[in-house]
Amino acid sequence: MRSERSPTGVARWLLGVLLLSACLSSQAGNQKEEALADSVRVALSRAISDPRPPQLGFTNDADRDAWRQWSAVMSVRLQSRMPDAMVRSEFLQTVWYESRRAGLEPGLVLGLIQVESGFRKYAISSAGARGYMQVMPFWTRVIGDGQPAKLFHMQTNLRYGCSILRMYLDLERGDLFLALGRYNGSRGKSEYPNAVRAALRRWQH
Repeated sequence: MRSERSPTGVARWLLGVLLLSACLSSQAGNQKEEALADSVRVALSRAISDPRPPQLGFTNDADRDAWRQWSAVMSVRLQSRMPDAMVRSEFLQTVWYESRRAGLEPGLVLGLIQVESGFRKYAISSAGARGYMQVMPFWTRVIGDGQPAKLFHMQTNLRYGCSILRMYLDLERGDLFLALGRYNGSRGKSEYPNAVRAALRRWQH
């Protein structure tokens, strides 16, 4: 016999769905468009304009070994989310390159991506943020070429996301809690920074 929900049951079920949706979407990127000093805007624009691909360069054997060990461990941890080995390898190489280029820990960037998009390249938030690091389209107008579709390109998305987080860290004088809140558009609130820092523990090496 087909079971039917009572009106009360349906209402409770819908409420549960709405609450779950709210919890899931609350982590999505929603950077606020702020008035930036010209020097900051120019620096950001220069940071994202370098078209070179993420070719890893190592100054010594220790750096090369650090990359190899990190990528091997992270590849295993990421396999369930990115089954394709080639895609996973390219993704990790780009994360390593862009995070270090911006002076960020690669594990922090992976933790942020986990919270923001769940490692989904074409994720779009309810606010319109796009890609792995959930970059808001207005950034392409403020510091880029005005083409938000490019935010679905892996390196472009990671370049924007890492550069923006670096800017917020600088503006907040190294305070990661405030910088993460600002990245999410929730400065001063604890939910998002705590979620990223919890995710970071999975990606530390």
